[in-house]
Amino acid sequence: MAKSLSDFIVQKLLAEKEKRLTARQIAEWIFENEQEWCARKKERSAAISTDSELIQQLVAEIGSQRPALQKRYPEIKTTAERPKKYYWSDKSEEEEVADALDQAIDAGSSKSVSEADMYPILSKYLRDELGVYSKRIDERKSSNSLKSGSNQWLYPDLVGMEDLFSSWDDDVQRLVKETSHQHASLWSFEVKIKVNRSNLRQVYFQAVSNSTWANFGYLVAGEISGNDTMSELRMLHGLHGIGVIQLDVENPSESQILIPARERSDIDWATCSRISKENRDFRDYLKLVRQFYQTGDPRKERWDKGTGE
Repeated sequence: MAKSLSDFIVQKLLAEKEKRLTARQIAEWIFENEQEWCARKKERSAAISTDSELIQQLVAEIGSQRPALQKRYPEIKTTAERPKKYYWSDKSEEEEVADALDQAIDAGSSKSVSEADMYPILSKYLRDELGVYSKRIDERKSSNSLKSGSNQWLYPDLVGMEDLFSSWDDDVQRLVKETSHQHASLWSFEVKIKVNRSNLRQVYFQAVSNSTWANFGYLVAGEISGNDTMSELRMLHGLHGIGVIQLDVENPSESQILIPARERSDIDWATCSRISKENRDFRDYLKLVRQFYQTGDPRKERWDKGTGE
């Protein structure tokens, strides 16, 4: 009988009992060790064209299968932290609680993280994992020339640029330039420490409002809590297309795109012009994009480098 995704999850967790693994770590293990199965899955899906898209799809499916898996295999446990970590344990519930209490005592109180702390962490994740160069947009650098309240929800926290043909053949790159094809995708990010049921709609529509100009708009959260929060976010995505990134502040590479943003084919240059007139950080960002279109050089050193660089 052909193996399924759930079979691979159980196989991995059983092989490394008590070891905490994220959905991404499990997905990457499946990709590395079940290449024929992964190749068939990619062939069957028109929406999956790259290895990274396949891995992201596996991550999403692992999360969606979690309730059914845990019902079938009570030994499969998950941690409360985000992103969730999966593990196989034969311990009783009482033993699990005692272990968790011991770990909490050993760890002590966790360091609080501010939104400002998250910006360089997000920049590192975007550059290292997604190939997106980012810039911080500081609202304090705005002229506020318009009447009070007119700029509410106008500025994203970070903006980004993705070089669409950095890995292409030189001749193809020259052809793309000569045909005036789109060279880059522009991204917008609204960052929040925590998203839950009480603030979900406010922060989501803030992301909607300040990303109308971009190809991709994302809400980025350090923590997403509440049983129905992800369901609501998926429903809102169907209506407005804003994606969701869960940022792992301890290990940026473990961050996940929980909901991919829906691409807008055209940039809203009128809105870009308005933001540029009001904020010099955004004006500098557009200059970098213009220089990239002129030279083909993204000038990596002029973008935010992120934590640890």
